[in-house]
Amino acid sequence: MTDESNFPSSAGGPQGELRPAENAPDGKSWPDSWSGPGLGPLLVLAGPTAVGKTDLSIGVAEALDGEIINADSTLVYRYMDIGTAKPSLAERRGVPHHLIDIISPDEPFSVAEFVQLVRRTIAAVHGRRRLPILVGGTGLYLKAVVEGYAFPTTRADPALREKLRRIAETEGKEALHRRLAAVDPQKAARLHPNDVKRVIRALEIYEELKRPMSQMEKKEAAPYDVLFLVLTRPRPILYERINQRVLEQIRQGLVEEVAGLLARGYSPKLFSLQTLGYKEIIAYLKGLCTLEEAIRLIQRNTRHLAKRQLTWFRGQAGITWLELGDNREDDVARIARKVVERWPFFGEAFFRKRVGNGAFLW
Repeated sequence: MTDESNFPSSAGGPQGELRPAENAPDGKSWPDSWSGPGLGPLLVLAGPTAVGKTDLSIGVAEALDGEIINADSTLVYRYMDIGTAKPSLAERRGVPHHLIDIISPDEPFSVAEFVQLVRRTIAAVHGRRRLPILVGGTGLYLKAVVEGYAFPTTRADPALREKLRRIAETEGKEALHRRLAAVDPQKAARLHPNDVKRVIRALEIYEELKRPMSQMEKKEAAPYDVLFLVLTRPRPILYERINQRVLEQIRQGLVEEVAGLLARGYSPKLFSLQTLGYKEIIAYLKGLCTLEEAIRLIQRNTRHLAKRQLTWFRGQAGITWLELGDNREDDVARIARKVVERWPFFGEAFFRKRVGNGAFLW
């Protein structure tokens, strides 16, 4: 795995440069205690798939000397670029991005591992006196970081994992979910039957420790001062963006990307290749459907995912909704203003930098 603590800083100075904030609007500078233990700032930009999180987060990072930390469960995989809508190096525009391309498609990756990496990365970003921006739509990842979850640890049992996977494959995902509900109803109530990976993980923990996972998950003190923004758009606009993005992914070579993964020897049964966009193209490559049908299914399933994500976010406390408009620079400025209102010491970067067409942010 990548050592995120050694990720280079963005343009504007060498790694580890400490940026003074003497020109912040209220004269405050970065508190020294936030370079160590304490409630350091954390901006969360969340929202449904295709809402525009990636592009806006880069704009905000450019405006406020931020670094982006991925909180999307599929962007961690190498070789899976088009189907995950992973930003290219050119699209990142020199902004540091963390927790992208850190494992191969056949490597296991748990929420507990994610949380450990994120905490280490946030500490490194704070040490550089920059703004960590956690960006993604995977609710469990976001919740685990923001609310300070601690997870039980168990040894991997490949034989048990394969047995449970076969149950989902032969008897159905709902049958596997019912098994979890029988031993850990609280955890089952929080997991959708389609979330086979996490259903299996909860069953693994129960089988090894003979205790429900829900009884062992605990919250620690929230480690950050969090500004949690959920980006949204009117549903017809969001759905059209989804439909157009899928068509663009096909034009960019999604079919060839999936074929290349299979040619590398990665099993189509891997969790990574059963994610949205990949499983439908695999079905096409196997001759189980036409390309047109695969595209329709990806579009439909992505719309369903967006709906589930929005439903999940509505059930969370402590978030601020932000409906996006038609102008990227205006949306970046609105987000940046909220950051400066919350943490005035970021005002120096906010006032001095320009975005897009050169108009001042504020």
